[in-house]
Amino acid sequence: MKELLEAIFLGIVQGLTEFLPVSSSGHLLLGQYFLGMDQERFGLSFDAAIHTGTVLAVVWFFRRDLLAMARAFLRSLPRPDFSDMEVRLAYLVLIATVPAALIGFFFEDFFATAVRSPWVVVFNLVFVGMLFLVAEAIGRKSRTISKMGPFGALGVGLAQASALVPGVSRSGATITLGLFLGLRREEAARFSFLMSVPVTAAAAGLSLAEAAGEGMDAHEALMFLSGSVSSAVVGYLAIRFLLRFLARHSLRVFAYYRFGLAAVVAVALLSAGS
Repeated sequence: MKELLEAIFLGIVQGLTEFLPVSSSGHLLLGQYFLGMDQERFGLSFDAAIHTGTVLAVVWFFRRDLLAMARAFLRSLPRPDFSDMEVRLAYLVLIATVPAALIGFFFEDFFATAVRSPWVVVFNLVFVGMLFLVAEAIGRKSRTISKMGPFGALGVGLAQASALVPGVSRSGATITLGLFLGLRREEAARFSFLMSVPVTAAAAGLSLAEAAGEGMDAHEALMFLSGSVSSAVVGYLAIRFLLRFLARHSLRVFAYYRFGLAAVVAVALLSAGS
C-alpha cells in the first residue's frame, strides 16, 4: 500500500510539474531523495509510466490541433505549402522535435546517471529562473507561432533537449526561448505543449516496452497504472491552468518559486551534509 500511495504521489507531482515551468524531473528527483523512496523501484521505467500519463493529458487537451496538424501534414505531401498555417505548424513541430530526439537517443545513459543530483537541480532552478526574468524583461511578446521560422523552431527544440538535465524544466526552457523570439506567452506555451508530444511519447513508449520485456508483476503493473492515471488527470488540469494564467500574467511568479525552492533544498542538503 505504501508504494502504491508513493506512485500516486509521484504521478501527481509529475502531472503538476511537467507543464508548469518548475521542472518535473527536478521535483521527482527531490521527492524521491528526501522521502527516501527506492530509486530502483521508481527509476526510469516508472518515469516512463508517469510520462505516458502526461502525454495522454496533452494529446487529449490538444486533440483537435493534433488531428488538424496530422491531416495538414498528409495533404502537404509531396510539396508542402507553408502559407497554410496548419501545414506550417506541423513542420515547425517536426523540426523542433529533432534536437531532443537525437540528444536523448545518443546521450540517454549520461542524463540517466551523471546529472541526477540534487545539487544539479538546485543550480538549474536558480539559473533558469533568472532566464525567466530576463525573457520577461526583453521579450516583445507580440508574435504568434505562425511568424516563427524553422531556425526559431530548431532553437526551441534545443531548449527542449536541455530539459533532459534535472531542474531545467522542458516547458520553462521552451516557453522562455519563445519569449526571447518575441512570441506571446500563451503562444509560446501552446507550441511548447504541442512539440512535447512526439519526443515524450516515443521516449515513454520505448521505456515501457523495455520494462515490459523485463517482466512486470501485478503489483508493479498497478503502481505504474496508478502513477500514469494520476499524472494524466493532474496534467490536464495543469495545462488548462497555465494557458489561462499566461494569457494575463508573467513567468515571474514561477521564477520566485524556483528561487525559494532552491534555497530550501540547498539548506536541507547542507544540513544533511550532502
